Amino acid sequence: MIIIGGGAAGLMAAATAGQRGRRALVIEHKSQLGAKILISGGGRCNFTNLDAMPDRFLSNNKHFCKSALKRYTQHDFIALVEKHNIAYHEKKLGQLFCDGSAHAIVNMLRDECEAAGVTLRTGLAVSDVAKSDHFRVSTSGGDFMAANLILATGSLSIPKMGATGFAHDVAKQFGLPITETRPGLVPLTASASDLPWMSGLTGVSADCVVSCNNGRFRENILFTHRGLSGPAILQISSYWREGASLTVDFLPDADADVFIARKKDRPKADIKTILGEILPQRLADCLLGFGLAAGPIGALQDKTLRQMTERLKHWSITPLGSEGYGKAEVTLGGVDTAALSSKTMAAHAVPGLYIIGEAVDVTGWLGGYNFQWAWSSGWCAGQAIP
Repeated sequence: MIIIGGGAAGLMAAATAGQRGRRALVIEHKSQLGAKILISGGGRCNFTNLDAMPDRFLSNNKHFCKSALKRYTQHDFIALVEKHNIAYHEKKLGQLFCDGSAHAIVNMLRDECEAAGVTLRTGLAVSDVAKSDHFRVSTSGGDFMAANLILATGSLSIPKMGATGFAHDVAKQFGLPITETRPGLVPLTASASDLPWMSGLTGVSADCVVSCNNGRFRENILFTHRGLSGPAILQISSYWREGASLTVDFLPDADADVFIARKKDRPKADIKTILGEILPQRLADCLLGFGLAAGPIGALQDKTLRQMTERLKHWSITPLGSEGYGKAEVTLGGVDTAALSSKTMAAHAVPGLYIIGEAVDVTGWLGGYNFQWAWSSGWCAGQAIP
C-alpha cells in the first residue's frame, strides 16, 4: 500500500497497517514528516481533546464521523502517548498539550512506523496518480505501484507549510465529488465602518460569548489591526458565512441589573470606571464611545443602565471577510462523505482508494479535535487495508 502524505493522518494509517503486517510506503513531498504537527499548539502540539465527541465536528453529514471517533477514541491516542512516556497536560477546555516539544509526537509516530516496518520517503514530489489493476504513483524519485492507495495530504489551509488541494484533485480525477471548501478556524476581517475602532483596540483581549448561526462559543476574542481573532472568533468562523453578523456578549457573567447593583453601592463612580472593572479599560472606553452612557453612574436612570447592558450583551458585528487559507488552521469541506465508507474511509466507487484526515468533509472545533479526526480516520483506514 502507498500513503501519500506524511502528516498526522498518513503516519497513523501507515503505523496501523504496518502493525497488521501490511507493507506500507509513506510518500511525503516535504523534507520532514509531520510539519503541521510541529507548528501546532505553539510548538507543543494540542494533540487531542478529552471531549472529542461527534457534535464537535462540522460536515454535510453530521453522522459520518461517529464510527471512526468511536472505534479509535481520544483515550486510545492518549494511551499511545503514555506508552511513549510523553509528558502532557490539560491546558483548558479538555485541550491536551505536550509538556515539551511537538517533536515528541512526530518522533512517536515515526518510531511506531519504523517498528512496524513502514518505509518512509520524504522529499518526493508526486506528479501523477493513475490506476489500472494497481495504482501507479509517479514521483520525483521514480514510480511506485500498489493495490491500495491512501490520500492523506491534508487540504488548502496554511499553504506556506506546503498545503495544496492535491487530495481533492486526485479525488476528482477518480470521479469523487468535493463539497464546497472554505477557510475554517480563521481570523475575521472588519468592515470599513468597524475597522477604525477595532484597529484602535489592537492587542486588547476580552472574555466573551460569540454566536452566529448554530455556533456559540465562550472564549477570548482578540482585536487586531485588521479585525477580530482569538479562540472565540476562530471557533465561530467555521459557522460564519459572508454577509452574516456575529453577536458578541461582552458581559457573559452579568445579568440585566449588573450596573444597577453597582449604582446603589457606588453612585459617585464614573460609568467608565465601573465598566473598566469588568472589561479591559480601553475596550470599555471604546464601547461607551458609541453613546451608551456617560458620567457618574448614580446620575443614570435604571432604564438607561438596562439598555446599556442589553446592548453590551448583544453587540452586533458584521465582518467583511476572513484572512483566508493563509491564516486558516483548517479547511471546511472536502471529499464528500457520501462517496466514502464511514467505517473504513474507502471510496465506494474506486476499489483500493482511501481518503483520510483533513481532505475529507469533516472539520473539528479548535482545540485538538482535528488531530483526533486525523488519528481516528487514519486508524480506520489502516485497519481496513486488505
